[in-house]
Amino acid sequence: MIEVHLYGRLRRLASDPRGDREAVVHLDARPGETVGSVLERLGVRTEEIAHIFLNGALLTTCNSMAPWLRYQRVREDVPTCEPNLDTPVQDGDRLGLFGRDMAMLVV
Repeated sequence: MIEVHLYGRLRRLASDPRGDREAVVHLDARPGETVGSVLERLGVRTEEIAHIFLNGALLTTCNSMAPWLRYQRVREDVPTCEPNLDTPVQDGDRLGLFGRDMAMLVV
């Protein structure tokens, strides 16, 4: 199971039958799953994304200040505004997806 936490306008993708916004989606992991395939399954366009965290570590960000804020990173070179769609994800992983309306969140 891949746990996807949604923030900002992306929360629209998660709701329960009572109408409460849970903001977490659980997806069954598929063989060869990547960040890009998860976004596709959720119907999220890459231009909607400001930040992606994988298992609590920063994978990508559109905030140029983020590299200086000492976040734990997936890779040393955190690309700016390039969502690393080919990064593999697997069963048990957690993704945090922050919409463009949450771009300043990491500051």
